[in-house]
Amino acid sequence: MRHNGARVRTLSLFSSDWSFMTDSTSADGGSRRQPQPETATPASAIGLIFLSGIVLSCLDASGKYLVTSGLAAPFVAWVRFAVHVVLVLILLQAWRNPRMFHVKSLPWQIIRGCFLFGSTVLNFLALKTLQLAETVSIFFFAPMVITALAGPLLGEWAGWRRWMAIVVGFIGVLVITRPGLGVFGLGHLYAIGAMSCYSLYVILTRRMSATESAESLIFYSALTPVVLMFPAVPLYGVVPPEPLQWVLLLALGVFGATGHWLIIKAYRQATTYALAPYPYLQMVWMIAFGYFLFGQLPDLWTLGGAAIIVASGLYIVHREHRLRLAGRSVPNAETEPLAKKL
Repeated sequence: MRHNGARVRTLSLFSSDWSFMTDSTSADGGSRRQPQPETATPASAIGLIFLSGIVLSCLDASGKYLVTSGLAAPFVAWVRFAVHVVLVLILLQAWRNPRMFHVKSLPWQIIRGCFLFGSTVLNFLALKTLQLAETVSIFFFAPMVITALAGPLLGEWAGWRRWMAIVVGFIGVLVITRPGLGVFGLGHLYAIGAMSCYSLYVILTRRMSATESAESLIFYSALTPVVLMFPAVPLYGVVPPEPLQWVLLLALGVFGATGHWLIIKAYRQATTYALAPYPYLQMVWMIAFGYFLFGQLPDLWTLGGAAIIVASGLYIVHREHRLRLAGRSVPNAETEPLAKKL
C-alpha cells in the first residue's frame, strides 16, 4: 500500500487489504526491511506463508465446526469480524493513529466491506455441506477471476495466453463441481459465490488503494459488516451451549487477523512471484483438518480439479512476472500492446 512512497501491488490469493501495507513504513510507523530481489526467496518468508496457511485453515475448520453444530453462518461471520475490529484497534493503536478513521469515499468503503462479509458468510454456508478441500479448491480460482475483471474494471487487460489460463482454470472448477452429473449442489453455488465476492473485494481494494490509507482499508472492511449486521444479530445469534463453541467463535477473528499479519510479513521479505507456489500448500492443511476433524477425504475429481486450477494460477503469475520484466526492459512500451503479446 502506498503511504508516501511508490505502490507495491500484490496478487496473492490469500491476501486481503492487509497485503497492501507493503511500503517502507510499517503500520506502527516503524521502518521495515525492503523486499528482496525477485530471484531471492528467503526461507523466513516461505515459513511465514506456510504458517499463514495453517492459521487460515484453522479459521475455515473452526467455521465449519460451528455452522455444522447449529450456529447460523451470518452470526458466526459477524462475531469473526467483531473480534477482528477489536484486534485492529489494538494492533494499529487507534488512539494515536487517525489515518485509520479518515476516508476519501465512505460509500465505496462500505461496498467493499459488504463484499468481504458476503464472501465470509457464503464460505461458511458452503462449509455446511462441502469438504474443506472442496471450498478451498474453488477459492483457488479467485486470481483468475481477478485477472479477468481487472480489464474492464481497472483497465489492466490480460493477454490471450492468460485468458487461456483462465479458461483452463474454469475447466478445473467444472471438474470439481461436475454440473449435470448429480454432484453440483447448493454448497458449490455458495462456494462460487464466496469466491466471486472475494474477487470483487480485491478489485475494489486495488482500485481504492490509490486514494485510501492502508489503515482505513483494514479497519472499515471489518467495521462495515459489524455495524450493518448488528440489527440482525438478535435474529441469527444464539448463546452457544458449549464452551468449545465460545472458544472457537472468539478464535475466528484471531485466526483471521493472525493469518493476514503473517502474509504481510512474508510479502515484506519476498515478491509475489517468488512466493507464488507456497500459498497453495494450504490445500494440504485443509485435507488434513478435513480428515482428522471431520473424517472427510477429497475424491480424485476434487484433487484433479484443484491441480488444474493451481497450475493455471501459477501460469498467470508467471505471465504477469514476464510482463513486469518486459515493461522494465522496454522504455516507453505501452502496457496494453505488451500485455497482448504476453
